Amino acid sequence: MTIPLPSINLGSTDTIIFLVAGLVAGVLASMAVHGKSSGILLDMVLGVVGAFVGRWIFTQFNVNLGTGVIPDIVTAFVGAFVLLLVVHALSGGFRQRRST
Repeated sequence: MTIPLPSINLGSTDTIIFLVAGLVAGVLASMAVHGKSSGILLDMVLGVVGAFVGRWIFTQFNVNLGTGVIPDIVTAFVGAFVLLLVVHALSGGFRQRRST
């Protein structure tokens, strides 16, 4: 049994736009949750993973923002924001630290 997979051309402009949109969304989500950036690579990974999470969330609620770079950034931001909130909630990141 073979599963046909789409080919990925890492040199295409779509891939570059996807990574830049992920970077922008990751930085925005990090700023919204942490108040600072988490670093370029981590923000990009967060934004790209957030794009998949955001697309899944929007599909579940039957929301379509249309095509283009701005809707992609909004979708990735929502997904990255939710992802950061879940990670913080699971890791106890929202607990107030005791001052000693």
